[in-house]
Amino acid sequence: MTIVRRFRVYAAIAIFGLPNSAAAEMPAFINDISAGTIAVISDGDFVAQTYATGRLAPPEAGYRDTLTILSLADGRVASSALPVSNSVTAPPEIMELAPDGLTAFVIERLGERSRGSEVISDLPSGRRLFAIDLTDKTNPRIAAATDIAELPEALAVSPDGRRVAVVANTPDASLVQIARYDEGSFGQIKSFDLSEYGIVGKGETPRGGVTATAVNWHPSGRFIAVNINTQNRVAFFELLETDGGLALKPWGNVVEVGRDPFVGRFTPDGGYYLTSDWGRDFTATTLEGRLPEQASSVSVIRLADLTATDAAVRHERIGGTATDVSAEGIAVSPDGLLIATINMRGTPLPPVSPRFDREASVTLLTFDPQNGDLTKVADYPVDGVLPEGGTFDLTGEHFLATVFQGHDQAASDAGAGLEVFRVVRGEPPALERLGRIPMPHGAHHVDVAR
Repeated sequence: MTIVRRFRVYAAIAIFGLPNSAAAEMPAFINDISAGTIAVISDGDFVAQTYATGRLAPPEAGYRDTLTILSLADGRVASSALPVSNSVTAPPEIMELAPDGLTAFVIERLGERSRGSEVISDLPSGRRLFAIDLTDKTNPRIAAATDIAELPEALAVSPDGRRVAVVANTPDASLVQIARYDEGSFGQIKSFDLSEYGIVGKGETPRGGVTATAVNWHPSGRFIAVNINTQNRVAFFELLETDGGLALKPWGNVVEVGRDPFVGRFTPDGGYYLTSDWGRDFTATTLEGRLPEQASSVSVIRLADLTATDAAVRHERIGGTATDVSAEGIAVSPDGLLIATINMRGTPLPPVSPRFDREASVTLLTFDPQNGDLTKVADYPVDGVLPEGGTFDLTGEHFLATVFQGHDQAASDAGAGLEVFRVVRGEPPALERLGRIPMPHGAHHVDVAR
């Protein structure tokens, strides 16, 4: 797992080793993106219609689970790739960079494919957390790996980069796990069963129907938010250092939001928490039945004052607005004034379905941190299949969205990759499409760091 393809490039280069794209040119606009490091995680086991058919990618396609690193400095772009087990079946938040950009963390919800694996059920449960050393971005290496609870869903890196929070849903429990990371190795992992904090269900399904799908750190590093998407709720916890080690304490009330709050984000000022409410029907037995026909939405939670005592800590959902159909990922600009969701629409459905869409979209919204008002600006089309994750760059001047695969894999500007928009500030703001950065098949999340 230490074999790496690497090369140094300038404004226009060729990316080698990408499936069906032996000589795709790197677009010149990449040097305008405000980031020292761009990390993209790709799942090679699935094709977009695996969700509909249950069948994995054909072995002869040669796809691999891959972490791709782009390093931007002084007008130069260095690219490298490393095999890292991961799965698109989780939320996009299975990969995140440490704030200093020197480490990437990845979890695997489903394990690696073995010879003869043909359908989803052939994949084992995942249970590993990886730390990838990016000190030399042209030669990334797996510095550490540790076992965590099986079927981890999402991770988040603390603001100081020294802890990784993970949520996992085993057959018996929904867990929050906190892993320490120092000097290239994982330390003790603390596990907290959400049922012990009153997060329980009444269903006969596993865990009583409780599923945790997102965890996020408050900018202060004191609190975390956990999305319980099957119950349309968000729970908040405070992390405490005690003589017995790390403890988890409920922070205020659990908040009801919109249907299926799959992922979420704190605003940079720490005053709000936003959820992307996908809106799926979990009782459905088919993909068409599960995916919503109506637009998804974003909920706005105003958080309690950080100085409030226990009895006075009260969080409140103060509103929300519709986005577009099947919104999965969400991103907040560094200044907290813009929100974007990444919307699959009907792209993962078979082309013969009457609900199939060729185009997905990115929705841009404005946010007022003074009063929590959220206003939709517009939907911007993305010609591609199954976009999921996205991020603003470090100055908020660009927005990057992953595209799992294209309709025409032979076209460099229409295959798997990063769809890049310039953010046009104004009244109202807008997104201007610049083009696509080619990536290995299966790109499903992206993160940036300095």
